Amino acid sequence: MYLTDKNKGLTKAEVESRIKENKINRAVEDQFKSNWQIIAENTFTYFNLIFAILAFLLIIVQSYHDLTFLPVIIANTVIGIVQEIRAKQVLSKLNVMNEAEVEVIRDGKPDSLPIDQLVLDDLVILKSGDQVPADARVVAGEARVNESLLTGEADEITKQVGDELMSGSFLVSGEVKVQLEKVGKDSYIAKLTLEAKAMDTSEQSEMVRSINRLIKWVGILIIPLGIALFTQNYFLNHLPLQTSITSMEAAIIGMIPEGLYLLTTVALALAAMRLARRQVMLHNMKSVETLARVDTLCVDKTGTITEPVMAVDKIVPTAGVKNEALETLLQTYARNMPMENTTMKAIKERYSIGKGEKADNIIPFTSVNKYSAVVFKDFSLISGAPEMVLRDQFENFSREIEPLTDVGYRVLVFVKYPKPLKDVTDKLEGKVEVLGYICLNNPIRKEAKNTFTYFAKQGVDIKVISGDNPKTVSRVANQAGIKNADRYIDAQTIGENEYINAVKKYTVFGRVKPDQKKKLIQAMKTTGRTVAMTGDGVNDILAMKEADCSIAMASGNSAAVQAAQVVLLDSDFARMPKIVNEGRQVVNNIERSASLFLVKNIFSLLLTFIALIAAVTYPLRPSQITLISAFTIGIPSFFLALETNHRQIRGKFIPNILARAIPGGVTDMLAVGVLMLTSELLHLDHQDVATTATMLLIAVGLLVLYHISKPMNTYRVGVILASLAGLIFSIAFLHKLFVLQMISFKAVFLLIVLFFAEVAIFGWLSKIAEGIREILIKYSQTGSKTTVAELKEAYRKGIDR
Repeated sequence: MYLTDKNKGLTKAEVESRIKENKINRAVEDQFKSNWQIIAENTFTYFNLIFAILAFLLIIVQSYHDLTFLPVIIANTVIGIVQEIRAKQVLSKLNVMNEAEVEVIRDGKPDSLPIDQLVLDDLVILKSGDQVPADARVVAGEARVNESLLTGEADEITKQVGDELMSGSFLVSGEVKVQLEKVGKDSYIAKLTLEAKAMDTSEQSEMVRSINRLIKWVGILIIPLGIALFTQNYFLNHLPLQTSITSMEAAIIGMIPEGLYLLTTVALALAAMRLARRQVMLHNMKSVETLARVDTLCVDKTGTITEPVMAVDKIVPTAGVKNEALETLLQTYARNMPMENTTMKAIKERYSIGKGEKADNIIPFTSVNKYSAVVFKDFSLISGAPEMVLRDQFENFSREIEPLTDVGYRVLVFVKYPKPLKDVTDKLEGKVEVLGYICLNNPIRKEAKNTFTYFAKQGVDIKVISGDNPKTVSRVANQAGIKNADRYIDAQTIGENEYINAVKKYTVFGRVKPDQKKKLIQAMKTTGRTVAMTGDGVNDILAMKEADCSIAMASGNSAAVQAAQVVLLDSDFARMPKIVNEGRQVVNNIERSASLFLVKNIFSLLLTFIALIAAVTYPLRPSQITLISAFTIGIPSFFLALETNHRQIRGKFIPNILARAIPGGVTDMLAVGVLMLTSELLHLDHQDVATTATMLLIAVGLLVLYHISKPMNTYRVGVILASLAGLIFSIAFLHKLFVLQMISFKAVFLLIVLFFAEVAIFGWLSKIAEGIREILIKYSQTGSKTTVAELKEAYRKGIDR
């Protein structure tokens, strides 16, 4: 460690020397991928390799018509690369603009720098709320530090000159000057910053996790099935090499959801970009989907329901204390206390003017003690939470305090303690002399009532978790229009095994300590709730990390902002409905699009098994699969994914898409299976069967497209008509490209019969699938308590839909 001057810090030359030696506080890896990484990850994929092999085989057998899938694959890859790079650029600009900064001393002058521009041996000044940017040692001052991000324990530790500070911890109170000892890859911050900014892969949203699982299993199946089909066609059925390969490839292409993952990535990227333009930064794009599924939103009173600013509205002296005397003592108290939090800032703004005796010592506020004090030779002046300061005396003064809290004030008691406190660990003992009460308030945010009304209509429960008096919080919550705001509890009365019952019964939780916030979130998740947590202070971080989705106000401290998945850059809580709606649009539209993709995959998989079992040839060609995919899946999916869709999400991702996809896939399989069987009896040639099968699949594709687009509107009708027009044009003018021909009279007759059968079968299967989906939703909501009658009712509702 280089011993810099405690007042001057490093010189410019010393800083440049450390930069050249790469002793910079920069993480080993960045949150964002490089452009080349994005290009490589989108290009060199498993399925792109499969498509490359399939294309090579078609070129070998000179079946060039069947290479029509290649432009689609190339377009998918290019679109994915462009959209991901654009999203990265937008988000990285926001990230730089809102990067955490700390105060550093260089050449004897203070300056504010982003934490990744600090170098080894820098002198840094840290204040209450600051996150320690790198491993350091205290060279001046004293502070209380929370190391919960490192140890998981919420205990606050006093750090004095010579003590070590670990990166990732944060200051709860006090101010210190530190010298950085380990930076960059040698520091814990390289790991902690990444963990705070981005979810781990195990924390992926349900939708992305389900799609990954789906693609994984498809990837495993296609290789053995492809080999089996080719072996049967070429060696057992003795078909020509070209026919064997094209038949096998049509089946494999039909099983690959080639555009699904791309569509999901693009939809999430576009949502992140739209939110960025609305001053909302996502540390991970997938968090927007998680927030869309949230059914419980936990908020703090200050900064969320109310404005983050606080002001002293009035002071109320107790009996026997004159107002002038109380103000004089408050001036003495305010003059000595540092401006360490918003409460102290409000007190100092009103009472710092005037003279007062200089204190011998200062006891900073901590979230554990919930009071602060200035210490003189024979006594201490204390202000803080009445319950914590008065203790056994609280009942004697509750009649004076309750009328103040009932009108919404945050009340601090101001007392004279007959002993000089030594430090924050020195417990209050005996009685105190109550001098008066400091009445503070935060104005209700103008947009708060509309925001909470929106969430109530959407079925999202609001839980208010605050360190303030529960009565005060309850009244403020009621003024903001929060449902059941009159159900409140003092968190100090909750037993260790009573948290689950408490979260079920109460809406407002007051006097909550940091570790209790985490326990409340855990209890809500235990009851099956999807929980979002908003916060702006260091005392919120444990709960934010525990929640399914965390939202921070940019006006809060840097540690909370770094820990959150979603950051409101303008600290405007009214943006929350827009964020939820963005997530719903992504999930609803991807669910709809995924259903279209799966119809083809289910059909092709089932028909492949039938072909293998019955030892018959797969009837379609790759170019025909491409035609069906383009106009009944790919193109409509892309445009439907752009549509505004804020419908409330019901059920789980996989059951939802299967309920829509299985009827279409099974209908396709039955129709084409019957066609293959009857073709032998009617003596239809292979081209007749292929063209007729293509027409049947197009018909079912349009039926599925219509079904999942209900209720219809102008936009959806336009998408369906455009797809139909594209199909008619391709069949009429590009029939040679897609290997389509005029079919015989017998094939036309069979096509008409099977079409009407398809309509009936698809309608019947869709009703059954929707009924089963309603049963699953009902069961997931009520679990084992669901009665047979309720299940029958859920099924009936599904059938009626």
